[in-house]
Amino acid sequence: MKTITYSAITTMLMVAGCAGADWPSVEDLPIVEVFPDPLLMFDGTPVTTAEQWRNERRPELIALFEHYMYGKAPAAPDNFRFRVEAVDRNAFGGKATRKIVTLLFGPEGTPPISLLLVVPNRRQGPAPVFIGLNFVGNHTTMHDPNIPLTPAWVNDRWSGGSDGRAHDNQRGRRAPGGVRPRWYIEQAVDRGYAVATIYAGEISPDRSDGDHAFTDGIHRAYLKPGQTRPGPHEWATIMAWAWGLHRGVDYLVQDEEIDKNGIIAIGHSRLGKTALLAGALDERIVIVISSMSGSGGAAPSRSHVGESVSQVNRFNHWFNDTFKLFSDQVERLPFDQHCLIALVAPRPLLLTNATGDIWANPHGQFEMLNAAASVYQLLGIQKPLAVAEFPDENTLIDSTLGFFIRSGDHDMGQPEWNAWLDFADTHLSR
Repeated sequence: MKTITYSAITTMLMVAGCAGADWPSVEDLPIVEVFPDPLLMFDGTPVTTAEQWRNERRPELIALFEHYMYGKAPAAPDNFRFRVEAVDRNAFGGKATRKIVTLLFGPEGTPPISLLLVVPNRRQGPAPVFIGLNFVGNHTTMHDPNIPLTPAWVNDRWSGGSDGRAHDNQRGRRAPGGVRPRWYIEQAVDRGYAVATIYAGEISPDRSDGDHAFTDGIHRAYLKPGQTRPGPHEWATIMAWAWGLHRGVDYLVQDEEIDKNGIIAIGHSRLGKTALLAGALDERIVIVISSMSGSGGAAPSRSHVGESVSQVNRFNHWFNDTFKLFSDQVERLPFDQHCLIALVAPRPLLLTNATGDIWANPHGQFEMLNAAASVYQLLGIQKPLAVAEFPDENTLIDSTLGFFIRSGDHDMGQPEWNAWLDFADTHLSR
């Protein structure tokens, strides 16, 4: 098996012109069996100060994740704008205001994105907000006949449909009282929080059949002439979802009813991977919450528990084409997912899991929190993770690096929302 040292790689990069400007091919990366130290530069130089982390290692890690895993997204659009389409001040019997907002941006041909925002009416000052993507459409998150049906493709297995389209009988399907409740918006409102959500399929459809993932969403406006899918180091679907979530943040920081210092990214499963990536890259997000995100999210790639890199790459649109080259050689990855968690530092981060969801590797996720703790300590958080041992069920660890696990299987229900709200209360000093 061919190996090469980091010092040799650094020499290669310097010869190429600029260290880090052109990363090595996968087969030229060294084999690293243990979790890479987040406080070692790619060339092996120790990171010993907060300034060095901020100015050197953090940008380097972002570049590595972009190049080898998620792909590099376009810059934030300079033409972002929005339209508030509808406002209902009597949502949930007068408890909240419901807004429908259209987000517009990008080159000609970029499809608009619809954001649903619910803000508590009884509050003092702007409200903190949970923002996350949803799986089937904004209309499924509330029992509200006035939320527009998404024009984008929806997954029939999740929507209960048969034609890949949104229909009225799907309204409230993911709200309490629905077929599979996941969006406890009224509960958040009762606790003083706003909730914002965007249908992930309007950003990039979650389908790997043919090239629909990259021609039916926002990718299509950014593809180069002749492309039907992004290049090997360009943004794939999870990066596109994170980038789209950032556009939601672009709106929230302009809404006077929202606390700009209280933006919390949430997500479950593949959208938990998205929330973690979005929070790692955008420091306007002050708390990051990732639910059962598994491989490619908060679980280690260097693991033999749960979903492997090879298995997650069956979803061939989620990660860039370069990441697929690691399917059978994960030990060549120049990072692991604790490095993504470390990019959130020093902001609070919570991972939620279920004991029956071995596929998401809860113990491995807890191990990733421990492995990221050194970065938090370097940035002044003396004890970022309050416990050394894997916690008991239904016990919220609400330290800066937080953890919660319940009994049951892979889902996003009321226990998660309870933990999220309690964690947010702790770290927003409410």
